[in-house]
Amino acid sequence: MILKAITISGGESQATVSLADIPKPDLTGPQDVLIRVLCVGLDGTDREIIVDNFARYPEGRSEMVIGHELLGVIEEAGSESGLSRGDLVTALVRRPCGEEACVNCRNAQQDFCQTGSYTERGITGADGYLCEYVAEHSKYVVKVPDECLPYGVFVEPQSIVEKVYTQTLKIQQRMIWQPRTVLILGSGPLGILAALTCRVLGLDTYVWSKSDSASMNADIIRRIGAHYREAESSAEDAFLSGLTAYSKQLGISFDMVWECTGHAPLGYEAIPLVNNNGILALLGITPGSGRLDLPSDLTYQEMVIKNKCIIGSVNASYRDFTAAIHRLRDIESHYPGMLGMLQTNRLSFEDVPAIDFGKMTIKAVVDVVPQAQWASVKKKLKEDI
Repeated sequence: MILKAITISGGESQATVSLADIPKPDLTGPQDVLIRVLCVGLDGTDREIIVDNFARYPEGRSEMVIGHELLGVIEEAGSESGLSRGDLVTALVRRPCGEEACVNCRNAQQDFCQTGSYTERGITGADGYLCEYVAEHSKYVVKVPDECLPYGVFVEPQSIVEKVYTQTLKIQQRMIWQPRTVLILGSGPLGILAALTCRVLGLDTYVWSKSDSASMNADIIRRIGAHYREAESSAEDAFLSGLTAYSKQLGISFDMVWECTGHAPLGYEAIPLVNNNGILALLGITPGSGRLDLPSDLTYQEMVIKNKCIIGSVNASYRDFTAAIHRLRDIESHYPGMLGMLQTNRLSFEDVPAIDFGKMTIKAVVDVVPQAQWASVKKKLKEDI
């Protein structure tokens, strides 16, 4: 059986995106499952993969199926998978490196791989999920409650938020810490999920972003009770973006700063804005190789004298995925319908090859199965057991 898929191949300036035919995958063992893909979310990583040729192709190949934010339903479950036909699921992105020396990968913490030889579906060395069917080992599959069907595509990006928050709490066990204020840089899907999470946690939340103050992004931030500020450039210093002036205008600094844009200068500019003993978390990734003239001595002093920490975080574990599901349900309870509002651009397979990320309002989701049919597809699979 031949399936539709979205693949990329190398191009001179950016990757070539194609609607391709691929064979339907087979199950290879009793712990495998076959997932019928309902939809796949696209994010900044997908943009970098396409626009900046950021992907690493599977060994010996020059093309790859993309997509790593999966929501699907089990169509066939191996006898030892622990899953059932009709289960709503998502799946982890990263796979262990397989090297004996990597204690983290050996213990199902491949998000902390020590060798860098891991693979990531749709990103690094392995086909992704943007196709009609996916075969997967059940240990990488996470069951999603049926009630999460309308917003389950957010489990993977929310898992990144959960990992950062969990790691922050672990680091801050070094002292008594009662965070009150957080600054989030960026109002894309990840920045908004971070803001929703912080509001649910009861934090006074500020979002600084280049999106227009009249944009839907800004409106959502204000609707959840957070503060929004449109970025303003400063002509005084090439290093300063206007973020420092914003903090001075507010007259506050922040217990946490979450950098969600991938624009490296913002991360460095944010260091002095972090409160004593605070955390700067870097979630964005830049594919560039830029250089920056920054006040290195003052930056060093900020870190040492004021006990500040910088953490970088990418990818997430099974535990983070399950935490993400709980958090999304909490967000939906606090802000009904908000997660649905974030899915602003619904695309078909045929739309993806010509995608223009600059025209995506907030979140692009590719409907492999038309959204109106999701519930009926799931119900039929359950009834056919």
